[in-house]
Parts: sequence; C-alpha cells; structure tokens
Amino acid sequence: MCFILSKLNLSFACWDYDRIQALTNGMVQANGISLNWLNMPVEETFWRMMRHQEFDVSELSLSSYLIAKDRGFPNLTAIPVFMSRSFRHSGIYINKNSGIKEPGDLIGKRVGIPEYQLTACLWIRGILQHDYNVSPEDINWFTGGQESPGRIEKIKLDLPPEISIFPINENQTLNEMLESGEIDALIAPRAPSCFLNGSENVQRLFTDFVSVEKDYYQRTGIFPIMHVVAVKDEILKEHPWVAANLYQAFEDAKQKVYEGFKQTAALKVTLPWFTSEWEKTRELMGEDFWPYGLENNRKTLEAAVTYSYEQGLIKNKLKVKDLFATTTLEKYTL
Repeated sequence: MCFILSKLNLSFACWDYDRIQALTNGMVQANGISLNWLNMPVEETFWRMMRHQEFDVSELSLSSYLIAKDRGFPNLTAIPVFMSRSFRHSGIYINKNSGIKEPGDLIGKRVGIPEYQLTACLWIRGILQHDYNVSPEDINWFTGGQESPGRIEKIKLDLPPEISIFPINENQTLNEMLESGEIDALIAPRAPSCFLNGSENVQRLFTDFVSVEKDYYQRTGIFPIMHVVAVKDEILKEHPWVAANLYQAFEDAKQKVYEGFKQTAALKVTLPWFTSEWEKTRELMGEDFWPYGLENNRKTLEAAVTYSYEQGLIKNKLKVKDLFATTTLEKYTL
C-alpha cells in the first residue's frame, strides 16, 4: 500500500527579501508546509492583512501588530522572525528653508507622516523623545499620501488629545508639500521622490546618518525592528506545530544568506565594496547581526512596546513574551 503525505498549504505574503530567497526557490522548505508566496510591496501586504486578514502567514508592520495584540483584533500571532529592520535616523527629511538645523528645531514645526502608526515613525518619535527631548505633542503632524493623494490610516487610532494631527487635503501629497515648504519636514520609511530626484530644497536632518546610527547602536544595543511574521490564530489553533516549523525554516533561509556573504571568489551582492561593509558590520554587531528569536531581541522589542505605549498607540504595556507563539520561545536539546 502506498501512502501520499500531503503538506499543509499556506499563503504567505511578503516582499522579496534575500533572507527568504532560499524558501521561495526551494533550497529550504518548512517541514510539512507548502508556502504559496505572494510577492507584494509591504504597504499593500499590511493593508490587506490588517483590513481583511487575507493571508495565512504574512509579513506585518510591528507597530500594527502591537495594536492588534493590544485590541485583540485581528486575531494574529507572530513568530520572532523579523523581515525588516532598519536604523531610522536617516528617515527625517527637512525643507532647507524651514530653519531646522538639529532635532530640537522640530518643536512647533509642521511634520508630515504617511500614517501616524507606521513602525518607522514610531521608532523615530521614540528616538526624538528619549534622545533629543522632542515629544510627539511638541510637533504638528500632517498625515496623508506621500507620493499619491488619499492615503488614510489602515487602523483607526485613539490617540491622546494633546497629539495634534491634521489630514492633508485629498488632492495634496506630502512629497509636494515638503518641496514647496508647506510642511517643514517629513518622517517616513520611504525617501520622498523630491529628495531622490535631487531637489535643492530638501535634505536629510542627519546628513551623516551612518555615524549617528552606529553611535545609537553602540549606546543602546538596539537594532530597530520594522516587520514581524504573523500567522492567523485559526491556523495555529488547528495546526499548533506550524509556528515552530516556520520559525526554523526562516532561520535556515537566513543562514543561507550569511553563507553567501562569506563567498569572496565572486560577489553575490551587486555592490563593489560589499565585503568591506560586511566585515565592518560583523565587527560592530557580531556574527549574527540580523538575529531572530525573542531573547536576542528583547531590548529592542521592549523599546518598541514602550514607545507605542508612551505615544498612545496601545493602551496596555504588553509583555514581549506574550507577542509570540510559545512554541517558538524554547527548543529541545539532545
């Protein structure tokens, strides 16, 4: 008698990072799982997952996920795999005529943000408050589409009354307003097109952002997490083994990237001095400089929870151990 064992088919929405390539090309497979990878830009993935819960497994904004856990909806649970991480001092753009020379000059200014709850904005507000004494209530916030009109918050927010937020007009974009000086600054994960196109009116607040971000890491030990991987609770209820198997597969796929970095006979990355940058990063941040798992990221996660709570995005000070599937928090030993 011949038995055919079928795998559990799960949809997986995520951008095409190098750290999942081994999963998408079949070099690494999640034990017992067949992933139907849906390659989409992160904004679309987050919108569709938070608004409609369209996917079984999804890359998800950390800030949106914290709000979901705080409210108890959507019913999702993350595994401690961090698809996107980024130091965010580079994400503050200013109009050169605004009079802004240093972070303290942002007080009282008009600052655009695509959505208040975006993870990059969460981190930057936290850094401004804790490192530069610029609190969210010190700034006049303008929300809306960065490059196209009409963007709205994917989640309805209930913020403290002292936070001043003004939606821009439905025919305006933050990019155009930054270049014209209608807003003084923009905080966003994506560089505005006016900056990318070499506008004479726009520059980064931290022009030497690499040095500033390295100093931040050396002082704090924090490598900001942007995105987690979330699984629908209904999947985990019916198949509790999925979380640990997915976690191991993502870890194995990431190790394939590290192995590729070590190959110096031919560059796998289209960057001439990549090897030098990789060596400098290892010297500063260690061999596993993009760590998964709770304990290796506890300080970073606790900072994100603190910022979200302080900024009124969540109402409860969540415990980081409650954010992740319990089966991913411990592992058997031989």
